[in-house]
Parts: sequence; structure tokens; C-alpha cells
Amino acid sequence: MQSLIDESPSGADLLERARAGDQAAFTTLVEQHRDRLWAICLRITGNQHDAEDAMQDALVAAWRAIGNFRGDAQLSTWLYRIGSNAALARIRKRTDADDIADHDPMSHLDVAAQVVVSDRIAEALSQVPDAYRATFVLRVYGELSYSEIAEAQGIGLQTVRSRISRARSILSELLADLR
Repeated sequence: MQSLIDESPSGADLLERARAGDQAAFTTLVEQHRDRLWAICLRITGNQHDAEDAMQDALVAAWRAIGNFRGDAQLSTWLYRIGSNAALARIRKRTDADDIADHDPMSHLDVAAQVVVSDRIAEALSQVPDAYRATFVLRVYGELSYSEIAEAQGIGLQTVRSRISRARSILSELLADLR
């Protein structure tokens, strides 16, 4: 007879096990946030190669620091902050600031048009100053609230509003011809 009790570990149990050095528990915790963390790294860096490196750097940094995670913020906010910092560090290390994501050749015209628009957006986003871009990406692609962004980046709420507004303004100017 099967038990009706859910024997899967709770988030708190997984966190405690991860803090104690259980890599499997850490992996389970991180898997819940992997897609959004990837999106944040990709949007901040602007290309797949740097995003992969930033994601790897973020996961290694999170693993090393999980024992120090106090729970003052949500685990997701903490991970996204580490991810955005790792992505920004990758940008600073980059020698060629004009790198644009590589795309596989596609034959379908609609898909090709979407790729062109996506490339234009990625290119425009890469021209937004790093601090504005990171804040904007956390809001749009990370879907964090303004207060979560302020907490994740260690900045004031008004600074978050200002950075997002400025990023939108810059992108609007750069992408005016797409309207």
C-alpha cells in the first residue's frame, strides 16, 4: 500500500541540507530557478557564450556561498542577484563589446524576421549602460518587483524606478524604427 504522505523534502529542508554541503539538495533548489536565471544572464550579457559562462560562474558562486545564505531575502532573489552580478562581470571582462548572439541559419521567413527583430533588441539592449540594463532585465525578464530588484541589487527603490525608466527611454530611442 502506498503512503498518501508526500515524502519529498520541503524547501526549508533542502536549504538546510544544501547549507550542510549536500550538493543534490542544492541542485534541486537551483533547478526551480534555472530557466529564469538563464534568461537573466542571457539578456544582460547579450550572447549565449557569455551567458553560459555567467550562469556557470553564478552557480559556482551560489554553491560556495549557500552556507552564508541567511534567508533575509527569498532564495530566488539571492540567486538572481548572484546571476546578474556574474553577467555584469562577464561584460566587464569582454574585449569585444560589439558581440551579438550567434543564430543558426533558418529558412522560414517569419522565423528569420523574428530573429532580425530579436537581434535588434539584443543589440539595442547591449547599448544600454550596464547598471540600467541589469535593473531592466531583472524587471522584464526576471519578473521581479521593484522592491525585489532594490533588495537584489542593494539600491534604493527610487533608483530602481529611475534606472528602469532610463533604460526604457534609451531602448525606445534605439528601436524607434521598429514601431
